[in-house]
Amino acid sequence: MAKRTFISSMRISCLISWKIFYVLIPFVSSVSDDQLMEQAVGIMKKFPLIDGHNDLALQLRKLYNNRLSGINLRTLNSTRTNIQKLKMGHVGAQFWSAYVLCSAQDKDAVRLALEQIDVIKRMCKEYDELELVSSSQGISNSTKIACLIGLEGGHVIDNSLGTLRMFYDLGVRYMTLTHTCNTPWAETSSKGIHPLYENREKSLTDFGKEVVKEMNRIGMIIDLSHTSFNTSQAVLEITKAPIIFSHSAAFALCKIHRNVPDDILISLKKNQGLIMINFHTAFVACDKSANISNLADHFDYIKGIAGPESIGIGGDYDGVNGFPVGLEDVSKYPSLIKELKSRGWTEEELGGILRENFLRVFSAVERIRDEQTSQKPSENEIPATELNYNCRLDLRNVKLKHSTISKAQERIQNPLMFIITAWIIFCVCV
Repeated sequence: MAKRTFISSMRISCLISWKIFYVLIPFVSSVSDDQLMEQAVGIMKKFPLIDGHNDLALQLRKLYNNRLSGINLRTLNSTRTNIQKLKMGHVGAQFWSAYVLCSAQDKDAVRLALEQIDVIKRMCKEYDELELVSSSQGISNSTKIACLIGLEGGHVIDNSLGTLRMFYDLGVRYMTLTHTCNTPWAETSSKGIHPLYENREKSLTDFGKEVVKEMNRIGMIIDLSHTSFNTSQAVLEITKAPIIFSHSAAFALCKIHRNVPDDILISLKKNQGLIMINFHTAFVACDKSANISNLADHFDYIKGIAGPESIGIGGDYDGVNGFPVGLEDVSKYPSLIKELKSRGWTEEELGGILRENFLRVFSAVERIRDEQTSQKPSENEIPATELNYNCRLDLRNVKLKHSTISKAQERIQNPLMFIITAWIIFCVCV
């Protein structure tokens, strides 16, 4: 009860303080819009953005069946993302989402994820402006737009730690534990969309805890966007490494379960993790329309709860429909920085949300990985009783066939069987 009272008091205090500050800013600032934009662009040139979530690869599958040969990603106009717009938006690194629909769970989710990783890798290799990287140092060293891969939805590992490790070897550097469906081992924030694995006693099962530990061991960032509040808290209690929410916003300002409540933001601060704020109007304003000010409110609010060091940017472009006016595509990121600058955010704070905060988290995840090099890969398996075998091979009931007949004997027996069968048919007919 005391904890809830403390959080409620903190929420009220934060809401009052940043709103008063925002009201007073116009009276103390004489900087013009053009000057603010110039300052914002200058900051972004110094701290090129690392964006946590972009679904261009999903659109490439939906619109072009992953065929890159017939499109030009420099000027593609059927999506909110192209290379020209990324440059205009001063994007220095982009996590591309390898997303697979929940309807593929227990079916062909692994294959589909591999195909999405394939198109991301091909995209980043075919264009000179892009460079595939897989480490924090790789981001820092890149002079191009650094490409990184995130898996969206834990159902894509098909309940296998071996599959998780192979995805890491392919370059995946974060995994969102759920999407809009439960997995057998973790709970989604979305209720009633997909019926699989709904009857559960734990929001994070024992196998789910093994997934978290193995991600810590191999150096894969844990992404808690899309997970339930209970799953998020359970993960935060056991992870050794900082986590991220790759594309979420503040629950206090828009009360949908895809956003993050205050108690988890406080836990996130203790974890030294990151919430990369989503731009989608439904998450920002709980409506089909929003403006830049609505989005900036989330930055101000979370800053008051968890500090500016806990904030990043995860626009979610090409994953949803509906973005604030003035932020319609990836070229418009400077407009957000301009708005935050007008609210009194310092260059150091803005450099943090643009880039430095994520690099700190990524480096910490790599450091914890390096501290566990002597630890062997986990061989834990999910209990068979927790799985749905309707659309998958049940290895428990597979019986291997053993034959003691040699190939030479088989060649002799086959003609013999043919002769016997022919003789029986002949006798019956006669």
